[in-house]
Amino acid sequence: MVSSIRLATAVLAGSSSFANAAYSIASAADKKQTAANVAWDLLQYYKGNQTGQTPGILPGPPPAGDYYWWEGGAMWGTLIDYWKLTGDSSYNDLITQAMLWQVGPDKDYMPPNVTASLGNDDQGFWGMSAMLAAENQFPDPPEDQPQWLALAQAVFNTQASPDRHDETCNGGLRWQIPWSNNGYNYKNSIANGCFFNLGARLARYTGNTTYADWAEKTWDWMVSVGFLDKDYNIYDGGHVEHNCTDINRAQFSYNNGVFLLGAAYMYNYTDGSEKWRDRLDKLVDATLKTFFPDNIAYEPACEEHMSCTTDMLSFKGYVARWMATATQIAPFIAPKVLPVLETSAAAAISTCTGGENQRTCGFKWNKKAFDGSVGAGQQMNVLGAVSSLLIGQSRAPVTNSTGGTSKGDPNAGSQSDNFRNKLTPPTTGDKAGAGILTFAILASVVGTFGWMSTGV
Repeated sequence: MVSSIRLATAVLAGSSSFANAAYSIASAADKKQTAANVAWDLLQYYKGNQTGQTPGILPGPPPAGDYYWWEGGAMWGTLIDYWKLTGDSSYNDLITQAMLWQVGPDKDYMPPNVTASLGNDDQGFWGMSAMLAAENQFPDPPEDQPQWLALAQAVFNTQASPDRHDETCNGGLRWQIPWSNNGYNYKNSIANGCFFNLGARLARYTGNTTYADWAEKTWDWMVSVGFLDKDYNIYDGGHVEHNCTDINRAQFSYNNGVFLLGAAYMYNYTDGSEKWRDRLDKLVDATLKTFFPDNIAYEPACEEHMSCTTDMLSFKGYVARWMATATQIAPFIAPKVLPVLETSAAAAISTCTGGENQRTCGFKWNKKAFDGSVGAGQQMNVLGAVSSLLIGQSRAPVTNSTGGTSKGDPNAGSQSDNFRNKLTPPTTGDKAGAGILTFAILASVVGTFGWMSTGV
């Protein structure tokens, strides 16, 4: 693995100097200091560097802890952006160790120990973090280890495999990967959004049109099935036994965010084509309207009554990061987006409080006061919001022809899914049984949307 990991020093770096610093975004220096404080506090939730713990993951999955596997991958992506935007490399060795520890035996982010809750979206979040490392020129792993670009390609290739794109609902990815998982009979926007996002970014990075073709196909499928409507609302998903016509119209901010960033990459890849400019512009407008009332990030599906699952409590930060990056590769949206991100971040830091050695940030940013809601997701949200304000001082994501150094492998992932091949292929009866089991679980779960967000 990584030969020299500065684990203890990474997590403890600067703790005494952080304790009495005020939260402010008045200047670039203030933004960096505030982001540093919040990053340190975020890592207090991480135990993977401790003896006997598993590197890369936050405590879980339930009931062992609050967090599913995917959120660890999302956290490392947040910290890669933090490094890029602030220049603070304190956690780089920690990030590298974590990202490499979870690649799995086929180097495609499908470790067997998470099979029971492994969704296309879960794998996609780790793949997007690997892609981010390549685009941000994050330090490359040792040569004998998997490389960032190749890992992103492996995730994409496994998800582009024909066995993941069946004829139900006329195509599209299912939520879960193994047929036996609850939710395998559900096709949703976030699974397809991660695939679309990764395809668009790989197209820009490598120049390979195959990735762009898949991104186009995925966008068109979202429209055809009704998950993306004419007003650019993005709905959660539908069940294959209903041909995806039973659309759950819950709207989650990360669905808009993941498609928005992917659309920005497609706009850039197509040299500013009118089609992608129009799509991106309308998606930005819809996102701001639905998820930024009064220019402050808000999660309408669950925030009012605080019915949010642990997963949902982390969405705001991804959206801030993705929208900020989109302004670099599609600058025409910057006048709309950046002032909103500034206002939203100011509200975010107003929710932060805490004791002598640790501050804690809340979730309801529009209250502009600490609301008692704490966790890794809440910290990631604020870290993403604050660090994203430094986007104008950073370099745009690179490609393999503009400074990218990460080594790729177009065939990565081609030998993957071995653990799925070991499972007995489902019969018609098996599929029906899985559907019945899913229905029974749905009927028993308290909360309107919580079942859909198990493991994202």
